[in-house]
Amino acid sequence: MSAFTQRVLGRVNKPVHRLGLALSFGLDPKGFQAALERGLNYVFWGRGPRPLRALFREALRKDREKYVVATGPTLGFTRGSVRRSAERMLKVLGTDYLDVFQLYWLGKMSRWSDGIAEELVKLREEGKVRAIGTSIHDRPRAGKLAESSPLDLLMIRYNAAHPGAEQDIFPHLAARKPSIVTYTATSWRKLLQAPSGWTGPKMTAGDCYRFCLSNPNVDVVLCGPSSTRELEENLAAVEKGALQPDEEKWMRDYGRAVHG
Repeated sequence: MSAFTQRVLGRVNKPVHRLGLALSFGLDPKGFQAALERGLNYVFWGRGPRPLRALFREALRKDREKYVVATGPTLGFTRGSVRRSAERMLKVLGTDYLDVFQLYWLGKMSRWSDGIAEELVKLREEGKVRAIGTSIHDRPRAGKLAESSPLDLLMIRYNAAHPGAEQDIFPHLAARKPSIVTYTATSWRKLLQAPSGWTGPKMTAGDCYRFCLSNPNVDVVLCGPSSTRELEENLAAVEKGALQPDEEKWMRDYGRAVHG
């Protein structure tokens, strides 16, 4: 594992593979096991596919400190629902703590209030979670939360077609240095289809992940392979390291064309 593909993750204080694993795209148990064996240890559990649950519980039982488990409440509108969800996930995964516990899609599937913030902090103080965070599409609001909130991690949209975090979020990280996890690296696969009139090469999923990870503000980018083959292709791509200037220019031009 190279310096490009590994980083110690903020308040969680564990080394992670910077290619995080999302499990909502049909990866089967064999592919999941292959991902764990290849060192992908940031696992965004979400609702967690039932066929993978026993396998992941066993991996956590054998070496809990190896893995970073990120999850959260399906709906986070009250402090009670936030706590109940955290305690339920502890039981589901058979673990004493969650590495990252985050509100999902702030403003749509969850809300930010003094009570919810207090409950998240309390869960952290109790040791039931190590870091608290949120996923959010509202970039200006994310920038404000980065500057002044108890949140340890922000999960944000960032890709070659939507690089706005570079202006709205990343400049606000310096004071508190919350961790940054990015998702929608392929812009929901739009970046994998050449835009009308484009005559050059098109981006691959691996290119999309390299684009994200080449920004030093990004700690982890989530990938969602549907097969072991896709997993291996993604890993081979990110192992090439940071983008060269000509690659970055091509991807930014391509992203602007996709964005329209």
